[in-house]
Amino acid sequence: MTLLFGRTIKFAGTAGIQVEALDFQQAKLRLANRRKVQNHIGSVHAAATALLGESASGFLLGMHVADDKIPLLKSMQIQYLKRSTGALTAVAQLDEAQITQLQHSDKGEVVIRVLIKDQLGVEPVEALYTWAWIPKIRKPG
Repeated sequence: MTLLFGRTIKFAGTAGIQVEALDFQQAKLRLANRRKVQNHIGSVHAAATALLGESASGFLLGMHVADDKIPLLKSMQIQYLKRSTGALTAVAQLDEAQITQLQHSDKGEVVIRVLIKDQLGVEPVEALYTWAWIPKIRKPG
């Protein structure tokens, strides 16, 4: 699953994000604290942390959006609270009401809270991702 995800979402693949668990209500992704994603103090860079949360929420949302819709990230609200230690794990979840909305609305938006923890179990950031979906516009041809 990680290989397929990395090939489809190239930036996440470049960063080395790994899929740990995935079902229809939850996505759990991991990012190791490797040199190419580190900041100047040796922890996972803020942008890489944001990418991890975006990837978890987007992957989960994408499982529910019909093929004739386009998912779009509208906003990220990320508050960096503490320095992280080691690898990061992101868990995104959807409740039944959100899933129903995704599957039965032609367009709309949903806010997904992503729980991001470091290897010590500390939550170094608070993260909310607002995703929208709209119908694909087919070009005449």
